[in-house]
Amino acid sequence: FQLARLIYDVTVRFCDLYIDKRSRTHDQMVQAARSGVQNIAEGSEASATSKKTEMKLTGVAKASLEELRLDYQDFLRHRSLEEWPPEHPILLRFKARRCSTLEQVQTWVKDERELARTTTDKHRPTPTQPKAQTKPSVKVCGGPCLSVPSPAQLAANAALSLLNVCRDLLKRQLEAQAAAFEKEGGFTERLYRVRSQRRRKS
Repeated sequence: FQLARLIYDVTVRFCDLYIDKRSRTHDQMVQAARSGVQNIAEGSEASATSKKTEMKLTGVAKASLEELRLDYQDFLRHRSLEEWPPEHPILLRFKARRCSTLEQVQTWVKDERELARTTTDKHRPTPTQPKAQTKPSVKVCGGPCLSVPSPAQLAANAALSLLNVCRDLLKRQLEAQAAAFEKEGGFTERLYRVRSQRRRKS
C-alpha cells in the first residue's frame, strides 16, 4: 500500500509536469495510479469478511498498475527516450535511496542530473584538446554518457522501477491470498459452510 501510494504521488506530479492536463492520458494515468492505491486498501479491508473479494480487489489493483506501467513506457517510447533495465547504474542508485516520499524522489532526480552534468563537464574536450582524446564517462549513465538525462526521463524510469517492484509484491500477495482461500476461505465462506452443515443436520 505504501509503495502504491508513492507511485500515485509521483504520477500526479509527473502528469502535472509532463502530460497535457486536457488530454485523456493525463486523467487515465492519475486514475490508474489512484485505482492501485484504493483497491489495495479496500482489499485489505475486505479480507476480514471475504477472501474472494480481497483477491478480486487485489487483482484490480495489479491490473490498474500494469496499465500505468504501459503508459510510462509509451511516454518514453514516443519521445525516443531510453527505458533503462533494472540493473542500470542510475536505477541501482535510485533503489539504494529507498525513497518513501515524493520529495525524496524529486531530490534523487536533482542529484542524478547534477552527477551527470559534473561527469559530462569532466569529459568534455577543452578548446586545446582534440575530440579524439576525450575519454568516455564512468558508469554514471550505464556507458559512455555525454548528455544529461532529462527530469522526465529520470522520473519515468523511477516510476517504472517502483511499478515493477509493486507488481512483484502484488503477484506474491495474490498467490498467498489464493492459497489461504483454498485452505480455509474467508468469513463469508466459513459462515456458509456452518449454515449448510446445520441445515443438513436439521
